[in-house]
Amino acid sequence: MLNDSIQYASGILHCDDVPVSEILAQVGTPVYIYSLRRALNNLQRVRAAFSGLDPHIHYSVKANANLAVLRALIDAGAGIDAVSAGEIHRALVAGAAPQNIVFAGVGKTPNELAFALQKKVGWFNVENVAECELINDIVRRLDCSPPRVALRFNPDITASTHPYIATGHGGAKFGLTAEVIRDLLNRQQDYPHIQFMGIHIHIGSQLHDTDATRQAVEAALELIAPYPHLRTVNIGGGLPVAYHPAEEIPAWEDFAQTLAPLLNGYNVLLEPGRSIIADAGIFVVTTLYVKQQAGQTFVVIDGSMAELIRPALYQAHHEIIPVIEPDGGERYPAQVVGPVCETTDVLGRDVMLPVIAPGEPLAALTAGAYGMVMASNYNQRPRPPEVVVLPDGRHWQVVRRRETWDDLLRLET
Repeated sequence: MLNDSIQYASGILHCDDVPVSEILAQVGTPVYIYSLRRALNNLQRVRAAFSGLDPHIHYSVKANANLAVLRALIDAGAGIDAVSAGEIHRALVAGAAPQNIVFAGVGKTPNELAFALQKKVGWFNVENVAECELINDIVRRLDCSPPRVALRFNPDITASTHPYIATGHGGAKFGLTAEVIRDLLNRQQDYPHIQFMGIHIHIGSQLHDTDATRQAVEAALELIAPYPHLRTVNIGGGLPVAYHPAEEIPAWEDFAQTLAPLLNGYNVLLEPGRSIIADAGIFVVTTLYVKQQAGQTFVVIDGSMAELIRPALYQAHHEIIPVIEPDGGERYPAQVVGPVCETTDVLGRDVMLPVIAPGEPLAALTAGAYGMVMASNYNQRPRPPEVVVLPDGRHWQVVRRRETWDDLLRLET
């Protein structure tokens, strides 16, 4: 939705002080545009909200892995939460210190673990007993330093969020049960090349209440109470952002105030992603056709589920607005659809728009997280460019060029 960085000025949608139309004139559509100023401000807002816990903040790369975004956040003091060796490599290229990287993920391969160990990554969030055995063997074989490990606890708590992004309930693939963790901690001598030092909890993304998080942390603290050397609690991410004007979400301060009394005296890690970058980004498209059919208005655009899959994947909502500010006249419900040959290629249903003509640009808001990172080449569509508006708010640059047809063939023989 609109905010201090994404707003109308003089009748044109702006990203900070830059008219979006200026970017489109040079880059075209579809295109992702990010405000680095907004991302940095969000990082500071998270810091301020959780200041009472003095957490180590690790930005979650899976939300948006653009190098320019990573460099800006790393330069501002953020660590990195990575879920693959590829994300670790990207973070290192962006300037992250290895000790400030957390390696998470339910299915780390032996090669990924060896890479992370050789790079001296700071933390490993472990989700499998066999993973502990594998790490222990790799460290012994490569003669690496024993890594710090946090065991990911699945507290069997269902978070108030979309079921596709809930991760802390018993049916999820993530984490370890209390029984398994207790057994591991009682057999620490079986893993002489591992330092068991923490517990990790992440019950889901886009959390809509604080109570489930409180319950999960209380259960985790009860679990590690008999092991006084476990003094680090990684509370994951999940801080929500509003995608709809009517959406009610808890303030980030509410999470901090709920958890602060529980975590006093612990070393706290926090892994925000969506909350840092989502509302700093927009996905801008151009109207190709408008047609009336079956009593509905279809606005066909040049962007698709290949570039922004969230609405098709889990019915995610993005506010869609014209780049040229409407004059306040009447609006009509429209189905904003892409050109991909799938019925589910719909970016917005019953979007209230003014009369739209071919050639008019539209912007999907709050698109900075889980947009470009999930983009594909389905229907042999080149992926769009990414543009950042620099922290000064006045200058912008293309930080990832638009793919070409030749790029689609480059890896094939």
